[in-house]
Amino acid sequence: MGKFKFPSAYTILFFLIAVVAALSWVVPAGQYQMAMNETLGKEVPIAGTYAHVAAHPQGLVSVLMAPIAGLYDPVSGQAGAIDVALFILIIGGFLGIVTKTGAIDAGIERVTTRLRGREEWMIPILMALFAAGGTIYGMAEESLPFYTLLVPVMLAARFDPVVAASTVLLGAGIGTLGSTINPFATVIAANAAGIPFTNGIALRVAVLGWWMAEISAVFLASAIIVGLIARMSEEELTSTFINGARDLLGVALIIGIARGIVVIMDKGMITHTILHSAEGLVSGLSTVAFINVMYWLEVVLSFLVPSSSGLAVLTMPIMAPLADFANVNRDLVVTAYQSASGIVNLVTPTSAVVMGGLAIARVPYVRYLKWVAPLLAILTVVIMVALSLGALL
Repeated sequence: MGKFKFPSAYTILFFLIAVVAALSWVVPAGQYQMAMNETLGKEVPIAGTYAHVAAHPQGLVSVLMAPIAGLYDPVSGQAGAIDVALFILIIGGFLGIVTKTGAIDAGIERVTTRLRGREEWMIPILMALFAAGGTIYGMAEESLPFYTLLVPVMLAARFDPVVAASTVLLGAGIGTLGSTINPFATVIAANAAGIPFTNGIALRVAVLGWWMAEISAVFLASAIIVGLIARMSEEELTSTFINGARDLLGVALIIGIARGIVVIMDKGMITHTILHSAEGLVSGLSTVAFINVMYWLEVVLSFLVPSSSGLAVLTMPIMAPLADFANVNRDLVVTAYQSASGIVNLVTPTSAVVMGGLAIARVPYVRYLKWVAPLLAILTVVIMVALSLGALL
């Protein structure tokens, strides 16, 4: 018998879609009543209003349509991850043109020459920069271009591909786990929990107006400018851009498939049922038990809802009021949510950032998982101790 080979990221994600679809046949469908939160500009669930609704089991057609709806839902007309996927393709085209000019190779050679004998300094310096992006504005999809830029540099410095990918992934991810003024996690969660968040307003206003479409346009314009400076012909510029985009097509597809898992959950009407079950688990617990159970519930829900802002809007209106009955401050519930979302998004296969970044670096998911497991264990212990102390004080 041949040696067992772990399936690719595509197969793993399709399998998860099928599992969630199967759950929609056995998990009761349910829905909370929703109300518009003017501060968030989104509808949020109302605690205590959960009710069963007609079942919406998802079959084979839904499973096959999930990756498509993950990018763009043709029925509702809602965009899914299409903006991120297009961003990835434009990044590929931009890098294809820059690579053609020889600028990347020259830059790699210069960096490795400057740091010869001190290559290990690249890791803490780069991780600190990515962590700053994570804690300030929840750097996630925005980190994807750096995999293509930095992995060759770190490989040239004789680092392992796992180390190269993890410098970006863990740097930004741990920064996001400890978010301070991240508008997409901390701010949204605080607002949804009904507690004030007034620090860093100027910075949040500046960051919130900058989205994937604008960033994609910048890279598209940059690709054209670089091509013109390099005196490429029209044919050479366009063909090089297309070839570069083609190199990252697999990454763009992974993003759509990962989003498809959430699509199946929502269409199967089981997302709110899972949330309602979590609501029942934390009722009547002591302060320390409450906050730790809350943390682990958010861990589970983070696998199902990899979007930090989506998880905040979904869970905080339900979970935060329960803290009042457990004599736990609501801000600690926000910390539990934020920590859970942050640690899960370091490894979850439903995250476009994790699967996309590893695919760019050509690191097998299972290899990364084994490598990062000890760190996850340490972070989990630290988080649970911190939350327990916070509940006692």
